[in-house]
Amino acid sequence: MKAAVLYNSKFVIKDIPKPLLSDYENGAIIKVIGCGLCGSDIVKIRTGKAGDGSVLGHEVIGEIVEIKSNTAFEVGDKVVLGHHVPCFNCVYCWGENYSMCRHFKKTNIVPGGFAEYIFVSEEHLQNTVFKVNLCLSDAEASFLEPLGCCVRAVKRAGIDNHTNNLIIGLGSIGILMGQTVTAFGNKAYGCDLLYERVSLSEDYGLEKSFQIKDEEETLKEMKTYVPYGFDNVFLTAGASKSLDFAVKAVRDGGKIIVFSSIKDNLAGFKNNDIYYRELTVMGSYSPAPMDLEDSMELLESGKVCVEGISQVYPIEKLNDAINDTLSNKIMKAFIKI
Repeated sequence: MKAAVLYNSKFVIKDIPKPLLSDYENGAIIKVIGCGLCGSDIVKIRTGKAGDGSVLGHEVIGEIVEIKSNTAFEVGDKVVLGHHVPCFNCVYCWGENYSMCRHFKKTNIVPGGFAEYIFVSEEHLQNTVFKVNLCLSDAEASFLEPLGCCVRAVKRAGIDNHTNNLIIGLGSIGILMGQTVTAFGNKAYGCDLLYERVSLSEDYGLEKSFQIKDEEETLKEMKTYVPYGFDNVFLTAGASKSLDFAVKAVRDGGKIIVFSSIKDNLAGFKNNDIYYRELTVMGSYSPAPMDLEDSMELLESGKVCVEGISQVYPIEKLNDAINDTLSNKIMKAFIKI
């Protein structure tokens, strides 16, 4: 089968063995229709975490072509999925830290979604695979997993209704996070360096977005809308400078939710800012099955709109899609297989 295989930090289209259902006790073979390009895919390539021979991609939409399962799924079903499954029976799952579950980290689709076919296990079918509503396009349905990540972050933050929230970084995840915050009954504001993203974000329901030209001037403008500072600040920008800005923007006693990795791993929050201002700094990583369920409901109901966020590329142009994402020519790519 055709797949995009990583070599020397570039993808090469190669013929690799198709996964065989007969090699597994239960599960399904899915013919991949398309797969979203996630920022984490790009991070893995740039940091060397994905080595030569890797097939990446996990924001998959496809059609079941073979199945041996105790679930109600059938051949011909169009589905989307989450790629990790927690065990629900360990110290991490008991504490609702599902993405820290060791079983969660071990489970995955085979191979990645930038291939013609993948295998998904019975565990996936029972917990993280969903039929696609006909009201959603293929590209829209592929947002199940990244939107689930945002749902997870909002839930972990435990924010009450009617709070004021700031999203720092208005790429595709920032826009999803803002809409998720709004869908949970709160106000979402945004900020970014790029005017195009600031303007676009308000089309997706954010209360108000700010272009950061001068940080102090931007903070002054923000205070005309939220005088005491923001109750919660979501970091969706992978830039070390955003950490200090988040501390300045959050109100005393507020929360900063980290939902991005940064290149400079030595950058961090100052102890005395956290201590004297009673700030809460927390991370949120990846969705549990129940977050994916909520994500599916938000997409199907239209409470979160993802139309127009992705640009479609054929798998042969995957390297171009990565370059265009990094150069901010596009916000997100959907790779057609």
